[in-house]
This record gives sequence, structure tokens and C-alpha cells, in this order.
Amino acid sequence: MTPIQYFWRHPLAEQVREEGRQEGREEVREEGREEGRLQGRREIVLRMLEWQAVPVSDAVRERVNACADLDRLEVWAQRAVHAEDAAELFLER
Repeated sequence: MTPIQYFWRHPLAEQVREEGRQEGREEVREEGREEGRLQGRREIVLRMLEWQAVPVSDAVRERVNACADLDRLEVWAQRAVHAEDAAELFLER
């Protein structure tokens, strides 16, 4: 009688699964780095306003914390340096 070879126990299947796990771990690390960069920029924008003694409303804080665009956060950080009102961050120029 010939033993039954199940595909999921085959060495090739195990290799494919391991490669998938490795790719998944790399994606998770990269997503974590990206989220870390976003969170850091958000904090910079809010801290700069705080250092300038600019009041930050809950709506402004929520909008900054919801932003997922590093470039936009960079623009807001540059504007925060000279802002007298938090709403100035969001003005289209």
C-alpha cells in the first residue's frame, strides 16, 4: 500500500508557507515604520503649536491625528512654526 502524501505536508508546500510568513513579517515591519513616521510628524505639528502658545482645539487635534500623508504633515509642521492660529495649518495656498 502506498502512503498518502498530503500536499500541505509536502516540502514545497512548507517552503511556500514559510516564504509567505516571511513576506508577511516584512510587510508588518514596514507598516509599523510608516505608522511610526506618521505618528512622529503628527506629534511634531501639535508640539510646535504648543510651543508657539497656539491653542489647539479638539477638531484641529483630530484632523492632525487623522492625517496619513507625510508630505501634508510636513507642510503643516512648516506652517506651525509661524502660526498664530491653528486653523492656519489647513489654509490652501
